[in-house]
Amino acid sequence: MLKVIGVRFRQAGKIYYFDPVDFQIQRGENVIVETVRGIEYGKVVMGTRFVKEDQVVLPLKKVLRIATEEDTAQMEANRKDALFALNVCQEKVSSHGLEMKLVDAEYTFDRNKVIFYFTADGRVDFRELVRDLAAVFRTRIELRQIGVRDEAKMLGGLGPCGRILCCSSFLGDFEPVSIKMAKDQNLSLNPAKISGLCGRLMCCLKYENDHYEASKQSIPDIGEQVYTPDGEGQIVVLNLLERRAQVQLLDTGVTVEHSLDELSPVHS
Repeated sequence: MLKVIGVRFRQAGKIYYFDPVDFQIQRGENVIVETVRGIEYGKVVMGTRFVKEDQVVLPLKKVLRIATEEDTAQMEANRKDALFALNVCQEKVSSHGLEMKLVDAEYTFDRNKVIFYFTADGRVDFRELVRDLAAVFRTRIELRQIGVRDEAKMLGGLGPCGRILCCSSFLGDFEPVSIKMAKDQNLSLNPAKISGLCGRLMCCLKYENDHYEASKQSIPDIGEQVYTPDGEGQIVVLNLLERRAQVQLLDTGVTVEHSLDELSPVHS
């Protein structure tokens, strides 16, 4: 077992494990850690705990120190400078006529690198852009192409439900979402109703999917023939949450509604 803490570098970002060494670190504190990108400033979102080695990417990086007021001031300065860098980069993108949309920019904590995030429909030749930016900022430049879901996560906004986007408020990782999930939940397949701001299927389709899949294992499906108190019929509509079904009677064609407990399968 390894002693770890969980650290995030962005709100709703992925949680990374670090070795707390001998520091007494509490959830909510900020720490300075060593990462593959260099020295970084992050927030502790998971207090000290023990995990199995197979849950950790080895070698486990160590916490260098609990963040000081000077570290926090440095981080705030980096954020302000990143906004300036984003504006400068936007001007350079326009002057080069590149087909790309800038989304965000950030300095690594040690200011060894400026990272620009962008979306584009295809590959972009930004070699000249990188040279121009390096001449302005006198540091390493990285341009990273991201997808539309990552763009929504960075920019944030309100979803169709009226709440702040899940991806920008608490979801650390994107879960695969499929149209089958919407079908299983009897949702409208109108893309405008089941798509998020990113234009992809809404992440929340995944939340109740396991419940629907488990429920469907023990009940008849749409199209199956069943016995009802009114006679034999075929299921045409299922309401899993209320455990009710609409059944079209075979002899009259009339549709009746019953509790699933009142139905029994027709065995061939």
